[in-house]
Amino acid sequence: MIRSYFKIAYRNLLKNKTSSFINISGLAIGMAVAMLIGLWIWDEISYNKSFENYDRIGLMMQNQESNGKIHTYNAMPEPLAPELRNRYGNNFKYVISSSWTGDHIISSGGKNLSKRGIYMQAEAPHMFTLQMLAGTRDALKDPHSIILSESTAKAMFGDADPLNKLMRIDSKLDVKVTGVYKDFVHNSEFGDLDFISPWDLYVTSETWIKWTEDRWENSSFQLFVQIADHTNFATVDKNIADAKFIRDIPEDKHYKTKLFLAPMKDWHLRMQWENGIQTGGLIEYVRLFGIIGVFILLLACINFMNLSTARSEKRAREVGIRKAIGSLRKNLVSQFYTESLLVVLCSFGLSLLLAKLFLPWFNHMASKEMFIPWTNIWFWIFCLAFTIFTTAVAGSYPALYLSSFEPVKVLKGAFRTGRLASVPRKVLVVVQFTISIALIIGTVIVYNQIQYTRNRPIGYNRNGLMMIRMKSPEFYGKFDLLKNEMERAGAITNFAESSSPVTEVYSNNDGFSWQGKDPSVNGAFDNIWVTHDFGKTVGWQFIQGRDFSRAFTTDSNAIVINEAAVKFMNLKDPLGKIVTWTARPGKNLIVIGVIKDMIMQSPYDPVNPTFYFMDYENVNWMDLKLNPRKSAAESIAKIESIFKKIIPSAPFDYKFADSEFAAKFAAETRIGQLSGFFAVLAIFISCLGLFGLASYVAEQRTKEIGVRKVLGASVFSVWKLLSKDFVVLVMIAMVIVIPVSYYFMHQWLQNYSYRTDISWWVFALAGISAIIITIMTVSFQSIKAAMANPVKSLKAE
Repeated sequence: MIRSYFKIAYRNLLKNKTSSFINISGLAIGMAVAMLIGLWIWDEISYNKSFENYDRIGLMMQNQESNGKIHTYNAMPEPLAPELRNRYGNNFKYVISSSWTGDHIISSGGKNLSKRGIYMQAEAPHMFTLQMLAGTRDALKDPHSIILSESTAKAMFGDADPLNKLMRIDSKLDVKVTGVYKDFVHNSEFGDLDFISPWDLYVTSETWIKWTEDRWENSSFQLFVQIADHTNFATVDKNIADAKFIRDIPEDKHYKTKLFLAPMKDWHLRMQWENGIQTGGLIEYVRLFGIIGVFILLLACINFMNLSTARSEKRAREVGIRKAIGSLRKNLVSQFYTESLLVVLCSFGLSLLLAKLFLPWFNHMASKEMFIPWTNIWFWIFCLAFTIFTTAVAGSYPALYLSSFEPVKVLKGAFRTGRLASVPRKVLVVVQFTISIALIIGTVIVYNQIQYTRNRPIGYNRNGLMMIRMKSPEFYGKFDLLKNEMERAGAITNFAESSSPVTEVYSNNDGFSWQGKDPSVNGAFDNIWVTHDFGKTVGWQFIQGRDFSRAFTTDSNAIVINEAAVKFMNLKDPLGKIVTWTARPGKNLIVIGVIKDMIMQSPYDPVNPTFYFMDYENVNWMDLKLNPRKSAAESIAKIESIFKKIIPSAPFDYKFADSEFAAKFAAETRIGQLSGFFAVLAIFISCLGLFGLASYVAEQRTKEIGVRKVLGASVFSVWKLLSKDFVVLVMIAMVIVIPVSYYFMHQWLQNYSYRTDISWWVFALAGISAIIITIMTVSFQSIKAAMANPVKSLKAE
């Protein structure tokens, strides 16, 4: 019986080649998209699951209430780690102090590499279950040790044994290789980590860290923990809620700080906080693309349903005869499900090929390293379930509808589908275009939001602005030498140094007071230390006052502030105002200038109040303005040769401000590109279905068209007759989708403080585009039918 089912299904596929092609290609595209999205979702939800202690590792967080708002940070003071071990030790198995992952220069045997590294306490390899290829997980107990990733060890030492080899970090720390670990997988918190060195080495090598050992007000480090086996995160949060966090600070009365843990499962997907409440994060995009994947698969299934039921009259006699000779309805349902299964199996095979072909492009678009796990049994089990699910969805309506025909009516020739029979098909077409138009609207609004924010005034000139991190001591004390050499070569027009790159802010401090300050307000500001000519180099724009100048020796006690600071401080006439800071007791800082807000962090958020100090010591970045009269390639080549001559031990690494600024839009740009791609596929699949339906309608109305042409109907009137029904369906879809899309996109835009408006033309563009595409799709069959010879069509009837 099953063999017979498949034989009949195969014959029907060959008999109806056009509808078979549309069904198989549409389902294949839908299944391939669903498969790619499924791989992406799995990559996201499996983030960090490669760690054996995944469900017990946490990151210490703090909710800090200040000025009526709660801010959430993962930066901790250095004394907190011993405090947790001493007072709350029974809650934890490990408490690990850590630096932030950063770029460093590692050297050995005259070879210098720029790599990503971190300093952690000695128990870190145990907590993160490093897979040691050489050495043991106790390798960091030596305070002058370093453990390398497998790829870094290979890059530095080739095939030689790296153990016990001597190295230098940032040209100042002598270390010995005590271990090599297997590279972390790409979808993990430390996917780009190249080496780990001991925390004790970090503490003893940086004088500013020694200053923070008992400074509770300085939150500059990360704190990872593994909770004890007998407890859970909720219990630990409750136990540490009363931990005394900040001690002996005059401004303590302005803060209410509460500690809590962020479980590792939340680090990647749920690290968005608003007023102290976890509000989501990347998990929203996981849900969004999951829904899009289901919708696109549904569009392909709708095509199958529509084309199968549209040709019901041609299958009616077959059903009648089968029932007349004793076939039960369940047998007919099985037959039609078998036909659906055959189509889905063909589509699934083609979808695997499409997924394989498009996966490299999809990886590039999504910044992933995904692969199809051909050898994983669970992958094939999932594919089997996926195929069965698609068969059930696509084949259910045709099987139930076709098997319901009454044999008496069919065999007597009294069976007619009638107008009501087309209603379900029309509803499904409306559903298709509702989804497609919604994707178009969403794509356009995401694009508008990105462009709106890109065009936001940033307060400086990022064109030709190069940034170089001062990674080792060799960079310091060479400011004038480098400046003179690069100017002599004609490579730059301005040169300065700063404590952070132009596209980031590394320091935020409180303890500031000023004339007229409200005692209840906490004076916390972003802090940036700069050298002379920083303003000229970045092109900041003054509203009042002047820049730092070598002509004024008092500028060492001067500050430049931004517009946000003036507003926050409620200053009517800021110039000459005196600001005091507990970190610099006895010194009065004088405001000499006010600049327009510089967007140095997220372009979607308001600019923070910021103070700029003039200082040649607390600087870590070099800022260079390339000569606009020379090509960038020529200038970079000259700068590189100068740096290699003056600082030969350091690899020449640089960043451009415009590319770093563009990277801030990466997530939204990626979402927009993927949404656009899926919108195009959704429209294409919908049009495939429309093309098939238009072909069927033209075929069914052949006699009517012939009669109309004999009576004088023009080609245009016939085209209009056949096209208008489809256009009406698209317009109904527009009426449904516009308010729904507006609601959801408006909610999405609320995530951004700086956001675009949703204009009426977005919906008009999407609707008009859908109508034009629909008319173009159905016009081929409509015009073909309208231009047919009526004599042939009437004679055939």
